[in-house]
Amino acid sequence: MRTFTSTSMFALAIACALPAPAIAQATGDTDQPAEDATQPVIQGVTDIVVTATRRSENLQDIPLSVATVSDETLAVINSGGADIRGLSGRVPSLNIESSFGRTFPRFYIRGLGNTDFDLNASQPVSLVYDDVVLENPILKGFPAFDIDRVEVLRGPQGTLFGRNTPAGIVKFDTVKPGRGRNYARVSYGTYGTVNAEGAVGGELSDTVSVRLSGVWQHRNDWIDNLAASGGNDLEGYDDIALRAQIQFRPNEDLTVRLTGQMRDMDGNARIFRANALQPGSNKLVGLDGGKFKRDEVATNGLNFQKLKTQNIAGAIEYDLGPATLYSVTSYWHGELKSRGDIDGGTDAGPGFIPFQAQSQDNIPSLDQFTQELRIASNNSTGLGYQAGIFYFNEKLDIETFDFGSPTATDPSAIVNQRQVAKALGIFGSVNYKFDNGLTVQGGARWNHDKKRLVAERLFDARPIFIGGGPVAETNTRVKDNVLTWDLSAIQEINQDINVYARIAKGYRAPAIQGRILFDRDVTTADSENTMSYEAGIKTVLLDRRLRFNLTGYAFKTKDLQLSAVGGAANANLLLNADAVKGHGFEAELEARPMRGLTLTGGISYNVAKIRDRDLTVETCGAPCTVLDPIAVPAAPFQPAIVFIHGNQLPQAPKWTLNWTAGYEHPVGPGSVYVFTDWYHRSKVQFFLYDSVEFSDDKLLEGGLRVGYKTDRFDVAGFVRNITNDKSAVSGIDFNNLTAMVNEPRIFGIEAGVKF
Repeated sequence: MRTFTSTSMFALAIACALPAPAIAQATGDTDQPAEDATQPVIQGVTDIVVTATRRSENLQDIPLSVATVSDETLAVINSGGADIRGLSGRVPSLNIESSFGRTFPRFYIRGLGNTDFDLNASQPVSLVYDDVVLENPILKGFPAFDIDRVEVLRGPQGTLFGRNTPAGIVKFDTVKPGRGRNYARVSYGTYGTVNAEGAVGGELSDTVSVRLSGVWQHRNDWIDNLAASGGNDLEGYDDIALRAQIQFRPNEDLTVRLTGQMRDMDGNARIFRANALQPGSNKLVGLDGGKFKRDEVATNGLNFQKLKTQNIAGAIEYDLGPATLYSVTSYWHGELKSRGDIDGGTDAGPGFIPFQAQSQDNIPSLDQFTQELRIASNNSTGLGYQAGIFYFNEKLDIETFDFGSPTATDPSAIVNQRQVAKALGIFGSVNYKFDNGLTVQGGARWNHDKKRLVAERLFDARPIFIGGGPVAETNTRVKDNVLTWDLSAIQEINQDINVYARIAKGYRAPAIQGRILFDRDVTTADSENTMSYEAGIKTVLLDRRLRFNLTGYAFKTKDLQLSAVGGAANANLLLNADAVKGHGFEAELEARPMRGLTLTGGISYNVAKIRDRDLTVETCGAPCTVLDPIAVPAAPFQPAIVFIHGNQLPQAPKWTLNWTAGYEHPVGPGSVYVFTDWYHRSKVQFFLYDSVEFSDDKLLEGGLRVGYKTDRFDVAGFVRNITNDKSAVSGIDFNNLTAMVNEPRIFGIEAGVKF
């Protein structure tokens, strides 16, 4: 059982319990005064301000498919101790999963993503945290706390943001010094789950303001490993993150903000469950082949995961009058150690396990530096413009170990990788607002990317094995220069209805995969290019009681980068498909039909199919039922090779549906409230090939929160995954029918205070 360490106590105390007299307190959640909790909730939907265009604008007025995650939804997700994967499905077309657990989320928008599990994997969805792109997967799991807004930008976004964004962006903006209220909240739930979050800040003088914030998430070990003595051996964690900001504003024109952040996570790697999928179906089964029990496994391998990341950043805004100059500088450092029992079982099962498999992946050092300079016009009518330059530099070391026995500490094979990646982007965007309600916008970005990877298998003490013996040092380079662009227009039909259209070209830089632990060859993938077309309508109707937005889209990605993971060879190979073609729609609504009642809903339909008649992949080493046309039949010690033309991309459900309902009723100085949130996705396949076993038919997760709040205090009870849905979310196919499953049901209570 993991405990709250003295270091964690000290750090959380700084973030959550700094005495009020130490600094002047902020006076509101934003620049607006707090609502009187004794008054009835105001009817009508309010404007949603987003920064998807690098300006603060009404969501209804921008020619782009953007969704936001509400404060209520983010709060209830965090209360159950969820990491960033808890945002999956909370807006249409967004899916998030991981085979590493809390440290390595994989994002998918409109079906485009990457199932690659290696620690230098390139993803077509960018995560942007306070205008800084977080490229490496271990940075993308940084916790979401003290957040001002969460935005999901769907479709290519390369003109104004980051790099490698042909699918879209998940964007976090934190609460800045001098703006948010001080707060602290703590929840406690099933399995000793704790979520403690807080922030304190204010003005130190007329020119200096600060904000300190932090979150601590904890869960006891709650999975009983029947292959070990005792009970409750796995799946616990301590995850702490802190942020300190200091802002200088010596005059009205200049703002300088310095930020320091850190994360320290100590827990388990992903829990793999041997033969948890019933042969001939995708039904989850227990260790004895009977009813599946989420809190039981039988595994004899070591399991641990430790992650540390640190960040220092500086942001400058200087108002020149007609335009503002922006500078954003950021440096991130990270270290990771992660070991898991990949076969998920023991020599005795459950089920047939051909051989034991244990591996460990480390990042001894990750260093990411980014610098952006941007100038943006200040006018809100007529001609507006933005232009800038972006620089990215990443140095990454990776160690991969294979072990001959479940508890061995001396590896039987070692692969080292060293990757250096650099990128330069020069971008610009203009927009013009006509008097007739039409706004047109266009932008372009020149992208220059280059990457170098050195990989070496230092030694291999295993007997005859896939890939053979040691491999001499390999030195692989890729680079490309690409111009991306977008053009869009939005027309105001009347004050309540806007229609828009957008066409955009997106790009993902070439990639290198050096995981030669089980294969001799370093593989590469050429750049992929996406052309996306979308059109939609944005409305506020029924005397502002209903907001309804609808977008339809189609895209084609040429030279789509794919990762052929697993298979009987347990390889991880990059390849390019001729194309993937996609189309679908997203619809979102918010309604306030009566005083105190708020309803939201979202639905998406996504088709994203591989179009390459000659492309083949190796199928499962486990005895799975493959549904694709056979290119090369199975042979002794050789699985079948199949064509994957026409397959839906992995982890890409055709349907996602989310909805919430909240009701408040004034009682005394505050109000009683109830809030429920739900998420459903349809069937997903886990790999590039289609099989019966390595798939999941559906997932339905819901939550409920009931409480009482005033302007200062909030006390509530909650439940997450209220129906105790048990769904496989990913799999491992080279050894047995291994599955990974979703989070358990959590009951708990939470108390919060604003001051």
